[in-house]
Parts: sequence; structure tokens; C-alpha cells
Amino acid sequence: MTLPIADGPVPKHEQLRSLLESRIAEEFSPGDPLPGERALEEEYGVSRITVRRAIGDLVAAGRLRRVRGKGTFVAPAPLVSRLHLASFSDEMRAQRVEASSRILLCERTTPPEEVAQFFGTAPTATHIRLRRLRLGDGEPYAVDDAWYNATLVPDLLENDVYHSVYTLLEKHYGLGVTEAEQTVTAVTAGPDNAPLLDVNPDTALLHIVRFARSGTHNVEFCSSVYRTDRYRLTTRVAREVE
Repeated sequence: MTLPIADGPVPKHEQLRSLLESRIAEEFSPGDPLPGERALEEEYGVSRITVRRAIGDLVAAGRLRRVRGKGTFVAPAPLVSRLHLASFSDEMRAQRVEASSRILLCERTTPPEEVAQFFGTAPTATHIRLRRLRLGDGEPYAVDDAWYNATLVPDLLENDVYHSVYTLLEKHYGLGVTEAEQTVTAVTAGPDNAPLLDVNPDTALLHIVRFARSGTHNVEFCSSVYRTDRYRLTTRVAREVE
């Protein structure tokens, strides 16, 4: 039974937004299409303007997403990282999201100076670069631009790098990542990442640079950008009591 929307202290578009938000949580799954604007007008007895404003609010809140020429769909739930050491695939699996990747670039070439210094190799030494679009339930979440130490994993690209490289490092090379340093900043998507992540070029993204080690071995240097509506960092802090 559809609840009525009536004139009152709460604007109609806010009433409709609340009702749609409840339906999204109870009836729909990520990727499901929302009924068309005309169907919502008739179902709730409101104007097209009211429908569009309610949907616009839900799009802005990250609950819905618009696909040009196709309609409006339920957006994926944001992935919450608790700043523990885990791969993207592991974090996805823990929250029942199917992780996959699209390889954008894989090569063995000379890295930037910062990468060579971290790996402790000569500036002219070549290493492995792997740039991937990371997907959750088929939707873009992040772009990883990672370098791997070729002195430790020379044939890395001959293996399955579409899924968790961390699992590959551990099981195939005995180099499970044991610790990492991460720096988090904000950047705009720009012309390169915007079309990959399906956002505007001026959209703010979460930028995470990770220096990963396996024991005493420096294994990975990774620069990643994440959609902020699909990825969140959460940490717990406490005050020391003297």
C-alpha cells in the first residue's frame, strides 16, 4: 500500500524522498532500476517537479545514480575501510560485494624516482607497473596505479592479476604484505580518471598512496583514487588516560 503524500509542514519532495529511501533499503538491490518519473507521479500523486527534486536529492546523497539514456538506478553501497591492512578484494568480500578488475595498463618500465628509492634500486632499473580499474558488483569504485618490485616478483604479470595481487604475492611468492604506510589526501578526478569512474572531471576523489612491505622487503608502491560516494575510511581513536 502506497502511503499518501499531502500538504503539510514537511515539503512534498522531502516526503517522497523519505518514502523512496525506505523502498530502496527494503525492496531494491544495487543496480536495480527505479520506476520511471511518470510511474512515480501516478503512484504518489505528485508533480513531475516533486519527483525530480526527490530523485535529485537521493542522487546527491549517493543512494541513486543516473545513467544517461537508460534511467535511474540504485547505487552500490559505499565500501567502508577501517584502515586495516587488507586488499581491495578482501574488503569487498567482507561486505558481500563482488570484486573484479579491468586492466588499464601492464608493463615493465622505469618507474618514477620515488618508486625506485622505495624499492632501493638504481634509477634506471625497470619494475612492474599495473594500472587497474577496480569494480564492485560491476560498478567503478577506484583506479589503482601500482608498482611492484621486479627484483622480487619478476614474472608477476604472467599470473592472474585481475583479482587480488596480495593473495598472489603471498601464495605464489611467499611475500605476503605484513605492513604498510598510507597517506590520504583529496584530489579531483581530472580528464584521465573521470571517464573511468563515471564522474565529472572536477569531482573530488579520495587519494591513497600506500608503501607496502613483506617483512624487510619493499614490495609495492600503489597510488589509488576512490569515488567518495562508494568508499569511506573509518577509524577508531581513543584518548590516553594518564
